Order: sequence, then C-alpha cells, then structure tokens
Amino acid sequence: SSNLTSLLAPMSCYTPLSTSFTSVVSYHTGWNILTEEMSRNIEKSLKEGKLLEVVSVFRRTVETVSRNQVNIAVTGESGNGMSSFINALRVLGHEEKASAPIGVVTTTQTRGSYSSFHFPNVVLWDLPGLGTTAQSLENYLNEMQFSQYDLFIIIASEQFSMNHVKLAKAIEGMGKRFYVVWTKLDRDFSTSALSKGQLLQNIQENIKENLQKEGVWEPPIFLVSNLDPLLHDFPKLRNTLKIDLSNIRCHGPLVMLSHICEKIINDKVNSLKGRLSTEHVEDILGIRDADDLGKCLEAYRLLFGVDDASLQQVAHSMGTWAFEYMTIMKSQDLHTLCEGDWKMKFMTCLIMRAFLTLFRYIPFLRNPVIHHFRFMRHRRILELVAQDTENILMKILKECMLST
Repeated sequence: SSNLTSLLAPMSCYTPLSTSFTSVVSYHTGWNILTEEMSRNIEKSLKEGKLLEVVSVFRRTVETVSRNQVNIAVTGESGNGMSSFINALRVLGHEEKASAPIGVVTTTQTRGSYSSFHFPNVVLWDLPGLGTTAQSLENYLNEMQFSQYDLFIIIASEQFSMNHVKLAKAIEGMGKRFYVVWTKLDRDFSTSALSKGQLLQNIQENIKENLQKEGVWEPPIFLVSNLDPLLHDFPKLRNTLKIDLSNIRCHGPLVMLSHICEKIINDKVNSLKGRLSTEHVEDILGIRDADDLGKCLEAYRLLFGVDDASLQQVAHSMGTWAFEYMTIMKSQDLHTLCEGDWKMKFMTCLIMRAFLTLFRYIPFLRNPVIHHFRFMRHRRILELVAQDTENILMKILKECMLST
C-alpha cells in the first residue's frame, strides 16, 4: 500500500519526525496527543468503511491543534530594528500602549513577549540582539532558550553579518524553520544611488551568498520597511507566516493520524487476503459471481468506504465535489483500474483469458488454476482500492489543515 506518512512529508520542513508510530506519539512538541477514544473511533470507522466518520475525527483533531500556542523568536544583531519589526508585524504604532519599546540606543536587554490579534495563539518573543553582551553564540542560544521556539525570524539591516550567518546555521542545525527579514528599506532607498530594483536584487543576493558560503539552505527572505507595515514584502511575509503556523501546529498530529490510518488499512487488507484464501469470494463480498470483476470492484470500494455514494457524502461534508476524489483513484471503475495498473491489465488481457479457457479442458488442472488466478486478481483489486483509500484520506487531511 502507499505510505501516508511519506505523502505528508512535503507539507513541512520542520524538525524531521521518525517514521515509526511509537516515536511520533512520544515526540514532545506541545501538541495534544490523540486521545484513545479518537483512535478507537478511527479504527472502528475504517473497519466498517465509514469514511464520513473518519473525516469528523480529522476535523476535531485539526480544530483542537489549531488553538495550540506557537512561539516565534525575533533575533539578530543589536540595533537592527527587532522591536520595531515586531510592532510593524502587529501593525502597531510605536507610541501605542501594547507596542514593544524602541530607541536609538539598545532598548531590549531581556526577552519580551507580545501577542497580536492578527496571529491568534502566537507569542512573538523579542530577544536582546546577539552582541548586546560579550557572551558566546552558545551561551546566547542557551540564555535565550532557543530550544523552546517553533520558528525564528532573523532581523538584519545595513549588512548581513557573520553573526546573522551563525544564527542561521545554529537554527538550521536544530531542525527549525527560520526567515531572514531586512528591515530598513526606507533608509536604503534614500541613501543608495542604485535603482530600487537593482538595490533589492543586491540585498537578496548578498544574503544568499553569505548563507551559501557556510552551507546554509536558502530560507524565505523578506525585504521590508518597519515604517511601512503594509508595503513591500510585508503582505507576503504575513501570508507565508500563516501557512507555516498551520504547518507547525498540524504536521505532528497529522503524521500521527496518517500512521493510525495506514496501520488500520493494512490490517484490514491482510485480514481480507487471509479470508480470500480460505472462504468463497461471493460470501465475503456479498455478490453472486466472483468473476464479475466490475461488481467485485464495487463491493471492495464499498468495504473501504470509497464507493460513489460515500465519496459524495464526504465531498459534501468537505464543501467540494466528489470528482476531486475520483480523479486520484485508480479504482474508480474497472476500465480505469485495468488501464492504470499493468498487473491487472495482464490478468484481464485476451491472451490470459484464452489461456484460462484452454485449462477448462484439462480436468485435473482446471479448478486449481482458475482458483489461483481468481485469488490473484482479487488480491490485486483489494490492494489498489486500499491504496486509493489512503490517497483520499491524505487529501482530506491536507484539506482539513488548510481550512484552519
């Protein structure tokens, strides 16, 4: 069967999670672990082929984790405008009561925390700049408690120094996501003889080159003016941040959900394969003719809850159309199944049918050969329907996450 966890991987570039179920459950990130009741509900629903009930559990899980607190550290060198940036991100004037204090001299001597209605359940940590005291980078990381933050914003202006690069390298080494934000475009535009386009390009390239020299992967880079919180890259920064906040909150729980679903589906497939080898197909599927592959396919889809009627219900619940799920299915109908899978195509081709017809005239071989061939076809259909079920569940998981 397909691997739901591997499909989840592109959603986030945060701390890598082990692919083992145990390690995912025990991975401590502040997320609520799925309750036993939720796990039992998923297991019961998947065993009974009730996909709509699984969707309900997905939604409740995502709604719960979407309220979890995310900690964002704003760091850089002293004097780069970190406190001003926090005010600009929150669209607050420096004179407002809830704003972070700013000044010409170094203002931030200890960590300060701020919230914003623009980003619910997010704490923005205003850190003293690296270089405020003579402490080493290691001491700075420990003193500022870097391990507690989920995302970092490295603030720079005037130059992207070796201290900025060291911070980026240290954060990357922790497996955490970070942005680089250049904060004083207004001053740059007023003092540079270059065109605005050339100046922006030069700043971007300088940051990238300095990071590349130290082997740091290129992060998202945003060029802004703290005096203009609605202009330049600020809108792009806020949109990127909202997406990443959803990823940070949801990725771990979704990996957990995917592991649970994958295990239950695999167990169901193995159980059905065992029954196929010992019981009559007609009794398992509730059909009349085990060689009517079209009817058999419909029965397998019904067993897994990915029949047309169930997909219509799920699509209605998700506010989309059933064809959104049908288009990713190999098993949407027998023709698509046989054309899209070389094993099924081989087992249903004219030569194979002629071969089986020939065996009907060899009495002592007829029944064993036909029974084995029927088992092989049914096993393959079962595997493909299970794969489609996993793919549909993956699509639903992602849709639930994006809807938060």
